[in-house]
Amino acid sequence: MSPAETNPAFSLTIDDNQVAWLAIDVPNEKMNTLQAEFADQMEAVFKQLDASANRLKGMIVHSLKPDNFVAGADVRMLEACQSAQEAEHLATQGQAMFNRLAALPFTVVAAIHGPCLGGGLELALACDYRVCSDADITRLGLPEVQLGLLPGSGGTQRLPRLIGLLESLDMMLTGKQVRAKKALKLGLADACVPPAILLQAAQQFLEKSKRKEKKDIKEKLLANTGFGRKVIFEQATKKANQKARGNYPAIPAILQVIQHGLEKGLTEGLAKEAQEFGQLVMTPQSQALRSIFFATTEMKKDFGSSAQPQNINKVGVLGGGLMGAGIAYVSATKAKVPVRIKDVSNDGVLHAMNYSYQLLSKLQKRRAITQTQLQRQMQFISGGTDFTGFSQKDMVIEAVFEDLSLKQNMVRDIEAQAKKGVIFATNTSSLPIASIAKGAAKPENVIGLHYFSPVDKMPLVEVIPHEGTSEEVIATTVKFARRQGKTPIVVKDKAGFYVNRILAPYMNEAAKILLSGEPIEHIDDALLNFGFPVGPIALLDEVGVDIGAKITPILVEALGERFQAPDVFETLLKDGRKGRKSGKGFYTYKGKKKTVDKSVYSLLKLKPESLLTEEVVALRCVLLMLNEAVRAFDDGIIHSARDGDIGAIFGIGFPPFLGGPFRYIDQIGAAKLVEMMNGYAEKYGSRFAPCDGLLTRAGTGEKFYS
Repeated sequence: MSPAETNPAFSLTIDDNQVAWLAIDVPNEKMNTLQAEFADQMEAVFKQLDASANRLKGMIVHSLKPDNFVAGADVRMLEACQSAQEAEHLATQGQAMFNRLAALPFTVVAAIHGPCLGGGLELALACDYRVCSDADITRLGLPEVQLGLLPGSGGTQRLPRLIGLLESLDMMLTGKQVRAKKALKLGLADACVPPAILLQAAQQFLEKSKRKEKKDIKEKLLANTGFGRKVIFEQATKKANQKARGNYPAIPAILQVIQHGLEKGLTEGLAKEAQEFGQLVMTPQSQALRSIFFATTEMKKDFGSSAQPQNINKVGVLGGGLMGAGIAYVSATKAKVPVRIKDVSNDGVLHAMNYSYQLLSKLQKRRAITQTQLQRQMQFISGGTDFTGFSQKDMVIEAVFEDLSLKQNMVRDIEAQAKKGVIFATNTSSLPIASIAKGAAKPENVIGLHYFSPVDKMPLVEVIPHEGTSEEVIATTVKFARRQGKTPIVVKDKAGFYVNRILAPYMNEAAKILLSGEPIEHIDDALLNFGFPVGPIALLDEVGVDIGAKITPILVEALGERFQAPDVFETLLKDGRKGRKSGKGFYTYKGKKKTVDKSVYSLLKLKPESLLTEEVVALRCVLLMLNEAVRAFDDGIIHSARDGDIGAIFGIGFPPFLGGPFRYIDQIGAAKLVEMMNGYAEKYGSRFAPCDGLLTRAGTGEKFYS
């Protein structure tokens, strides 16, 4: 007898009141996930239910895990699929199981506490009613699009029939998750109650008859007419294309499958869903997106060191500017530790505290948190102009100006004021950590922690130990960065670290293309269509022209002339063009609206004319990024291709559907890439010459991923 049979994920009990309880508890796993082999277990459950159907009052489906219902289907089973037909069979199998659940002759209620996502929500949709706990951890969603897939076990068909077309399109095309109260408002949940009475509340729904399809009358009239559906799908397609730009095949597939089901009926809709699911599983886009999922999951177990990480319970932040304010916010609200901000002025402290208050106020307005929760989280943040309270801090994160002597003084001040063994983490985008640690009494406690702006939104952080940083400090810093909600990668203490090193050639080439006369919109659109979330010229405005001007000389001095930027920074800065922060750069900014500032052309003595194709513009920028990524890998700047891919995707928005620079190189093939780069070198200059690492791999056929 197998372990799965002796300790099944699905177990059925029938109580004295003739209520069936279907408990979900996947053995040896923290989270419940659905796996193909569970089909036999559910078959046994259905046989039990069939034998008792006449006397049962109903059934409650619930989880025995303390903090999750079902987090989705186990993505690992998709990796075993060798063909679209095999993947389609998995979908068909899931559909059949949930069809049987939906067809049971008595009322079935899902009692949901914690994440109810993907296949977990599809299971819940097959029930007659859904009762949710009002806990913060309870989230409902169909996030399959984020893996390049569509819901394959009935989600595309059941969700629109339950909550209507418009809301279901919004959930499936974005993959967004909704809290219990929002689910109740949508009609996705039937009740929202405290966790302590969840099962009791679920039992009350057994008194109700089986659910019949019900829709909002206004939308029913609209969506059930050919014209109404046509309008909705046209608008949804237009909106999706503006964002995805044809790079994500799952999006048109979702639209097509939902429309097919609404027009042809549930049975044909399910068949179409399974077929499209099978096709999507085999696409390179889904394979790349799944690789990111596996990589980030794997990284959660990696602390960049063999040492045991310590807990950080209290944090100090030096500097109340934009970066310091963002670091304080994620430390207090995500890591949930008390934070003390020190700035040279009270205005700086107030700015940092107001930054957190504004972000929390937005959450409160969206009803994501209550007023009480807002006040409680603000109590975690305090500040002043002296070192009061710093003697209790486990870590101090510095976010002052990019000035070496200033940062060195900060280290000395903290060593004098803070407790013994305090970790000093410096947020720098360009200065060597070893130089900042020079003169420190305890250089082993100094480490780099490079955040990206805005800190509350950007998921990546680079953890940068210098040669003398202790292994325990590395592990502790990585652990704390995760608590802040970040994805940390450990990188070597060399100029540009990893992200800025591969970003600089990309940005420099965009500037060269601009100076050749190509219009700003054409350059940015070319990279948007390639798959980046923002174009390189717009990105320079976001990062800040002044920051680019500071980083360039450091990279040139350390790494050579290939990092020399075109002579535009000084011209722009003399004209007060720092980018978004100053209200103008290459674009002008009014609130959220930005437009190309045409006067920048005359400032740079240009007459804009589009002569290059989008493909050439995009490849000129991307090829240089790929070349530098290989150099950084071979220089040991990153520990693995995995870290390099995650760093590029989460740090600068490298197209996720391509899997990152190293997966993309593997996909193209090193030999093909060398050929392309040699062609560009002939046309546009020696900077496109492939590096030694690429030439070697082209010769041997070696890949970054086996």
